[in-house]
Parts: sequence; structure tokens; C-alpha cells
Amino acid sequence: MALLRCILFLAALCSLIPALHASAGDADPIYKSCVVQCEKSGCVGEKCFQHCKFSSDGKPIDGPWYMQEPLYLRWKQWDCRSDCRYHCMLAREEEREKLGDKPVKYHGKWPFQRVYGIQEPVAVALSALNLAMQFHGWISFFILVYYKLPLNPNKRTYYEYTGVWHIYGILSMNSRFWSGVFHSRDVELTEKLDISSAVAVLGFSLILALLRAFNVRDEAARVMVSAPLIAFVTTHILYLNFYKLDYGLNMKVCMAMGIAQLLTWAIWAGVTRHPSRWKLWVVVAGGGLAMFFEIYDFPPYQGYIDALALWNAINIPLTYLWWSFVRDDAEFMTSALLKKAK
Repeated sequence: MALLRCILFLAALCSLIPALHASAGDADPIYKSCVVQCEKSGCVGEKCFQHCKFSSDGKPIDGPWYMQEPLYLRWKQWDCRSDCRYHCMLAREEEREKLGDKPVKYHGKWPFQRVYGIQEPVAVALSALNLAMQFHGWISFFILVYYKLPLNPNKRTYYEYTGVWHIYGILSMNSRFWSGVFHSRDVELTEKLDISSAVAVLGFSLILALLRAFNVRDEAARVMVSAPLIAFVTTHILYLNFYKLDYGLNMKVCMAMGIAQLLTWAIWAGVTRHPSRWKLWVVVAGGGLAMFFEIYDFPPYQGYIDALALWNAINIPLTYLWWSFVRDDAEFMTSALLKKAK
């Protein structure tokens, strides 16, 4: 019960989070002046950018065609303005640090240190590790149910949730992939893909939790449970992509689905006699802790490690344990069904 009260407290706290539409850093007159001057001169201090000599459509203002930006830079969209903003931000943060001031956000983002053009290198690395863990978990589940456990005469698995776990695995890997892309370079397209894939996997995770916790096996009943949630998630994704990218609303929707999922698994773990229910308890407790880092935002340590990086780090062992529970559940239900058949 203490765990459930903690989750409910996080939900209440989440409802108090205001939507942030502006940042203190980009409102700073010194920073704004630096960006304007950089776009005119192409330099911040002694640091100058060749691509500031080109217009917004890529045509050279002066110089021959072969001096245009390399393709990899244009693909990453590190144009004159973004480079000016980045280096003006670093210069301003150095000044603020000398004055004893704390870091502030610029255009909605903390001042991260780029590495080889990657905007948030630690978050990208951890997203890649999470993707690897999701792939390992899904492929080990696939091998278990199709090659290690017995199949019925129709060559189908006895485990009745094989299909939904496959969908979950694909959606999870897709979400981790776009998370890494977004943290590599934050532009409108990568942000929408990251948010949309995260909403999709959260929505389907809630459906999966309800189907498994209530042991819904009948196809018609599964459709009745899934259809309203699928409609809601689809509508929310379309709203964010084609009407308004409302960060505050999206945070509330994601937190609500996440908390509902954790509560469903926590309650089921408390009433079931599943031999691997302790793994569920660990994942639920770890998920509650990870959710805390979604709420508690702080400046990146040394310009690299922030709350989201810690959230990604916590999810690596949780993902391994989660897929371990899924494999145990497949073995447990298959064994129970075979015993019943005998």
C-alpha cells in the first residue's frame, strides 16, 4: 500500500506541473544580442562558422559551390542560426558561472555539451542501450515461445499473449530508436516522432496490462478493451502532430497512462500467485522511481547528465527484468495449460 500511495502522490504532483512556453535563457538580452551579432558576422568570439556565409536556401552569399556545408551537417540541420545559438549559449553560461548564477534553459532545453554534432550524447548512448535491451528481451522471448516451449498441433504457441507481446516489443524498440534520434538532434520532426512513439508504446502497454491482469482471452473481449484506448491514443497523437504540440497536456496524458499501468500491475502482483510476481514488484517500484525523474528536472551535470539521462539509465536493468518476467509468464502459462490438457 505504501507503494500505491507513492504512485498516487506522484500523480497529484504531476497535475500541478505548469506548461512551460518560454525559457529564461533565450529572453536574456545579452544572449539575444550575441545571436544577432553572430548571424551577421558568422562568429562568436574567435569561433567562426563557414555556413553562416550561406543564405537560408543553401545558396552561397560569397565563395564557390564547393564551400557549401557537407551533407552530414545539412542532414543534422546545424545551420548558421543553430550554431550561433549553441555557441552564444555556451559563452553566456560561462559568464553566468563566473558570476555564481545557476544554469538556465534556452529555447526549452538545458545547456548541453555537444559531442560530434550529437546534442545530448549521454542520453543518446543510454537510449541505444535501452534499444539493445529491448531487442535482446524480445528476441529471447521469440526464441523461447517458438523453439523451446512446445507448440500446439496448429504450430501455434500455447501462450495466449504471444501476439500482444510481439506488438509491445516492436513499439518499444521503435520508441527507443526515435528517442535516440531526438536526443541526437532536436528539431520539430524528430520531436514529434519521439513523442508520438512514446505515446503509442505507453497506450499499448496499458492495454497489455489490462488484458493480462484480467486474463482477457476471448478475442471479442480484447477488442472491447483495446478499441477505446487505441482510439484515444490515436486521437491524441493526431492532435499533437497536426493541431497543437501541447507539452503540458501530453505530459499529463502520458503520466496518467503510466500510473494506470503501474497500478494495474501492482494490484495484480498483490493478488496473484504467479511465481515471478517479485519481478513485477521490482519493476513497478523502479518504474515509480523513474517517473520521479520525468517530473524532477535539473540542469545537466557537467553539461551531459540530466534527469532524462538518469531515467534512461534506470530503465536499462528494468527492461531486462521485465522481459525476464514475460518469459517466466510464458513458461508458467504454457505449463499450466499442458497440465490441464492432460
